Amino acid sequence: LGPLVGAIDQGTSSTRFLVFNATTAELLSHHQVELKQEFPKEGWVEQDPKEILNSVYECVEKTCEKMKELNIDITNIRAIGVTNQRETTVVWDKTTGDPLYNAIVWLDLRTQSTVENLLKRIPGKNKTFSKFKTGLPLSTYFSAVKLRWLLDNVEEIKKAVEDGRAMFGTIDSWLIWVCICGKNGGIHCTDVTNASRTMLFNIHSLEWDPELCKFFEIPMEILPNVRSSSEIYGVMKICPSRESGALTGVPISGCLGDQHAALVGQMCFQDGQAKNTYGTGCFLLCNTGQKSVFSEHGLLTTIAYKMGKDKPAFYALEGSVAIAGAVVRWLRDNLGIANSSLEVEKLAAEVGTSYGCYFVPAFSGLYAPYWEPSARGIICGLTQFTNKNHIAFAALEAVCFQTREILDAMNKDCGIPLSQLQVDGGMTTNKILMQLQSDILCIPVVKPSMAETTALGAAMAAGAAEGVEVWSLNPRDLTAVTWERFEPQINPEESEYRYGRWKKAVMKSMGWEASESSNGKPK
Repeated sequence: LGPLVGAIDQGTSSTRFLVFNATTAELLSHHQVELKQEFPKEGWVEQDPKEILNSVYECVEKTCEKMKELNIDITNIRAIGVTNQRETTVVWDKTTGDPLYNAIVWLDLRTQSTVENLLKRIPGKNKTFSKFKTGLPLSTYFSAVKLRWLLDNVEEIKKAVEDGRAMFGTIDSWLIWVCICGKNGGIHCTDVTNASRTMLFNIHSLEWDPELCKFFEIPMEILPNVRSSSEIYGVMKICPSRESGALTGVPISGCLGDQHAALVGQMCFQDGQAKNTYGTGCFLLCNTGQKSVFSEHGLLTTIAYKMGKDKPAFYALEGSVAIAGAVVRWLRDNLGIANSSLEVEKLAAEVGTSYGCYFVPAFSGLYAPYWEPSARGIICGLTQFTNKNHIAFAALEAVCFQTREILDAMNKDCGIPLSQLQVDGGMTTNKILMQLQSDILCIPVVKPSMAETTALGAAMAAGAAEGVEVWSLNPRDLTAVTWERFEPQINPEESEYRYGRWKKAVMKSMGWEASESSNGKPK
């Protein structure tokens, strides 16, 4: 079989471990575990870092068992890559190895009052004050404000910082630290892509920014070391809670935030290549090469990847949508109109239209291109005729309209409209959604037959690292990808009309929530 590479794909709604053949990029085996999200108060979203860690152990263990059943020798796994939900913030105690609070998930809104207090300190309350350093606007979305909230509100964390015991990291840092020895000499690191989502990182110098750390009042000693996305960070130790000790001694040598990993997995190495990932949220990234491009239309500037210590950083423009797959999970878990995502698709298929009903799922405010934290979800255009099928269809349409908004912004910023959209992520198995997306964008939508591009990107980074070198990133050596295509099937006038109505609905969702008081209750 030749060399194999594993990938830990730690997402918002699930954890997976996947093993690829480094020569053919074929997926050989994988295991997935769905994760709990906790909503302790309105707008709060948390996860248990220990549960995340155990889900990783379980996925590794189960995948290795499946490989043994297939008679694949796991000792051929030469490297492991890590890819993760971004921005989600963990603080742990380096002496005990335990988290000091739940992970605050990227979607969490508790920091709205933190953001407002910080804005008061900026001349003209300018949300984009650090845009040219970080590429990001001041928002509840990024790690710095979550960390600020933890330092302000959690006594254990304050105390641990004073005692020099606290470590901060995004999920990648937490997993890498634990998997490489943990409290017995763990490596505290992150990569440039994850660092670029904290709002504390200068995306040009590729270093933590002392001025921003001072502004957010964050002690720099709790921050991880920033490394490239493809180098050996350390080797896996035996996981004490698992008996097999599978993968002990295998280097962890790739690390990318999930959206950046998908860009790599989709082979978007050229300036102007883009992909859209449909997961919990929806993320459109366009590679801008070795130059950072700053948006005039509400997109973020982010680091795409840096494939080695001595390799240059590449940049991307990003359109971020908070709620995509999460709207389907909401229909399933909160409204109970379906028992599975597949059933939501069936409900939508039965009617084939939303019948004038529009659903703006602004559960966490609106992200790109609006950055409007006061927005909340609305369903409008309801009549006595509307039923759950129409709402299911409107939910799928919402994902497509939100993608259209970020694609429009991307086309304006880049000046060259995309002629087709490359897509990936869990929701792309939904054929109705993909057809709808093509109809609403008026361009073809193309999907690789191997939809696990996020894990593939992390595996590529790990396998290509210096000292591992079992995966070539030379364009000539990359395996040809087979695609499934969806062509637009409605006329552009109808598409424009529906998009116009959507924009009207978006306007109605804004300015709903007044600012939060400091105790997290709406005023």
